[in-house]
Amino acid sequence: MIQFDTNFLIQAVLVGSAAHQKFQGWAQTQEICNISSIAWAEFLCGPLDGASESMARQIFPLPEPFLAADAGLAARLFNQTGRRSRSLADCMIAAVAIRCGARLATNNVADFQAFQPYGLLLA
Repeated sequence: MIQFDTNFLIQAVLVGSAAHQKFQGWAQTQEICNISSIAWAEFLCGPLDGASESMARQIFPLPEPFLAADAGLAARLFNQTGRRSRSLADCMIAAVAIRCGARLATNNVADFQAFQPYGLLLA
């Protein structure tokens, strides 16, 4: 299973982009792809054109919810990785991916590497 980070989804809906090509490859091998409700909310904040939003809604009709257990793990990740300013959303996205046993597809690998010792797998 692959979960998309916001920045990856932004690129994945651009036909011809590297992220779009990766997504197409995963689709061809029937890899399950999803997105956390946190990354989904970030994506919907835009800027966003109608075609990109429509394509994203087709790819992810049911984003993965953020659960109370995810909140606890996100807080631990935040505290254990240095309480970095503006990293809470990344901690939340990582927590959902860890719970789901999913690899995270992101264009900002450096932002998520700190979570790998705590179980996050990168795609």
